[in-house]
Amino acid sequence: SSFARGWPAIGLLLLRLVAGGSLIMDGVEKWRVAQPMGAPLAGLLAMVDGVLLITGLGTPIAGPVVIVLSAWGILVQHQDPHPGILLAAIGAALGLVGPGALSLDARLFGWKKLDL
Repeated sequence: SSFARGWPAIGLLLLRLVAGGSLIMDGVEKWRVAQPMGAPLAGLLAMVDGVLLITGLGTPIAGPVVIVLSAWGILVQHQDPHPGILLAAIGAALGLVGPGALSLDARLFGWKKLDL
């Protein structure tokens, strides 16, 4: 396993918290405000993806989903591109680097001790 430990794990946790929190807030906003067709589904996907990122579960999948959601917000909903680009970059980094040792992925799939 190559889950980052120590200060790098704390840095990855911080990235996951910021990206996940941002996605959850965006998803809740899409549910509250009357949006065109497809926005409630994207809002639900954003909230689920945010929870997955915060907990660090399925990060190799959840990271690229952030990129798709950000691109959809920029291209389809014509949102301000700067926060979307930043969020997409964080999603790409988390998808490539992984969630770090302070995650459910590390607990479930990390170092295993085998007693023989």
